Amino acid sequence: MDIDTRLLRNFAMIAEEGNLTRAAEKLFLAQPSLTKQVKSLEHRLGFELFTRSRTGMILTPAGREFARNVPDLLDLWDSLLRSTREAAGGTDRSLRAGFVASAANEYTQPIISAFTRLRPGWRVDLRQTEWYDPTAGLAAGEVDVALLRLPFPGQDDLRYEVLITEPRWIALPANHRLADRETIAFQELLDEPFVATPPESGWWREYWLASDERGGRPVRVGGVARNPDEWLAAIASGYGISLTPAATARFYRRPDVVYRPVTGVSPSQVAVAWRPAGQQSAAVEDFISSCLAVRDRNKTGDVPEVTDSDFA
Repeated sequence: MDIDTRLLRNFAMIAEEGNLTRAAEKLFLAQPSLTKQVKSLEHRLGFELFTRSRTGMILTPAGREFARNVPDLLDLWDSLLRSTREAAGGTDRSLRAGFVASAANEYTQPIISAFTRLRPGWRVDLRQTEWYDPTAGLAAGEVDVALLRLPFPGQDDLRYEVLITEPRWIALPANHRLADRETIAFQELLDEPFVATPPESGWWREYWLASDERGGRPVRVGGVARNPDEWLAAIASGYGISLTPAATARFYRRPDVVYRPVTGVSPSQVAVAWRPAGQQSAAVEDFISSCLAVRDRNKTGDVPEVTDSDFA
């Protein structure tokens, strides 16, 4: 009997949380999709794993035994993949690095260059994911390491180092009433419709809506976007405005969207994230070292610092 490891990872999360809704939020999945996966797994195994109740998902005796052994099985599978990639040597000398938008801004290429100096003949396979998963596939084991925007759901289960801290700006249609302003106070935008990330992105979505910085004022969602192209199209079409990192003004320019500094909201951070100690390969360790070296060189001036004023 063949079983997709994704089904096992998702089962383990439900077993840990004891609640389908919380597990779906951490896995960046819609609840109906997760329910369907549980039923598929139970069908393949031939027995029930959970008893459903109003208070949550209760493991059956068979489910408890399954939950007790699945983490070790997944750890063994991850270890096998890592050792196999290392042993592959010249046939597969690549590192999978996930990201969701502009990766590590202007640090990205210096990081890749530093990594390839440490590992000649290797390459960094950059993999962009849509915004339903703010971990860019790291939580699901689809990538080895990721360049991510903090904060994101599930970050306490991973390790990370902050590389960049930058302001959040506001993206507006070019014909917006405030588009000519040099700086905009967030308080002036509270009644505006916003373009949001998918609900599956959990409180990453709430962070980019600044839900905690609205003083109790509800959010008006005018559109939902799964990636930068959809996001830009929604803003340009007038469906809403959106908070965004200052770097977006440099990496995603178009004539019908303008970016302005906004006051009254906390900054954004970019981090390199990886799995806990003991779950990363030597190549991942080299990539982390490369990220930190580029960050530290920038602090001492060896890597040119790019500021928002350079793109005003």
